[in-house]
Amino acid sequence: MGAGKRGVLTAAVTVVCAVTVLAVPGTAFAAPAPPPDPGTTASVTVVTSDVELEAVRKKLDKLYRAAAKATDEYNAAEEKARQQTAQVMRLAKKIVEGREKLDDLKDRAGAAAAAQYRGGGLPPEARLVLSDDPQDFLDGAGRVRQEQHAAKGLLGEMTRTQRDLEEYAEDAREQMRKLEAGRKVKAAAQKRVERQIEAAEKLEAELEQEEKERLARLERQAAARAQATWLSSGVLDELTSKATAQGREAVAYATAQIGKPYQWGAEGPNTFDCSGLTSQAWLAAGKTIPRTSQMQWQQLKRVDVEAMRPGDLIIYWADASHVGMYVGDGVMVHAPRPGRTVTLAGAGSMPILGVVRPDPAAE
Repeated sequence: MGAGKRGVLTAAVTVVCAVTVLAVPGTAFAAPAPPPDPGTTASVTVVTSDVELEAVRKKLDKLYRAAAKATDEYNAAEEKARQQTAQVMRLAKKIVEGREKLDDLKDRAGAAAAAQYRGGGLPPEARLVLSDDPQDFLDGAGRVRQEQHAAKGLLGEMTRTQRDLEEYAEDAREQMRKLEAGRKVKAAAQKRVERQIEAAEKLEAELEQEEKERLARLERQAAARAQATWLSSGVLDELTSKATAQGREAVAYATAQIGKPYQWGAEGPNTFDCSGLTSQAWLAAGKTIPRTSQMQWQQLKRVDVEAMRPGDLIIYWADASHVGMYVGDGVMVHAPRPGRTVTLAGAGSMPILGVVRPDPAAE
């Protein structure tokens, strides 16, 4: 770094401590050092240590993990909104059909009333009693019973249709209330995502180029250590499961996206977030799975890590905020985080919560 320029890492690591000290009453501070004489040139080079960079790496990891969790919340709200919107549309269709049916029933009831009016306003029973012809009386008795049954059925159907319409309307209102609440949840999650990503990007943007390179090296080293530890546990020693036909298709789709940018909330075709990649990969293989990593963890069949096969999904972190797809040989493909692209990585390079299988029936 240039003369007199203090690396931002030092500030990033110590800012919390500085704020804490300033907040303590009665804290004494040394008088500032006098400025150098005009005839002298200060030459101070501040070197950011690997320890400080490691602290920043962990801070960035924490920020991006928080963003990933908020992204899952956003995606879940988005998926629920889609389902509720579809339900509202179905209910609206039922309401339209119900109103058309009710109008038809009212027309039929009106026609029956008009027919009675044309008969002198007398009900069928009265006209029957006044008949002079015995045969007409017998024939009319059957018609009266039929007309009474039809009238009763018409009134009953009108009542049921009206009741159905009221229920459809109430269901639609309830779905709209849920939809509005979901919009608020989604908006709040979006703000959290943007806030976390903005903080992380600001921290990274203030790094010197040399610091960025060293930070990237520390990230690779941390992932390599985690992968080595995972492999040394012998977890893959007995792993012999082969991919199913659908699993191979899902892996082929996911790996074909390598190099495409991460974008939170994205499901392709040009950008992806972690669960957008896995859900679209399995959709391409003909299998619909939940949209978010947390729902994938909750709803798909869980299998032992020792039994996983290519195409299975590896869920990471205790809050299930990240997911990758196992491709074999201890490697997975995933969309890591903002600023990165879809890539291959060690399956054990992050803490594994568990493994889920989208196509258990293929066994």
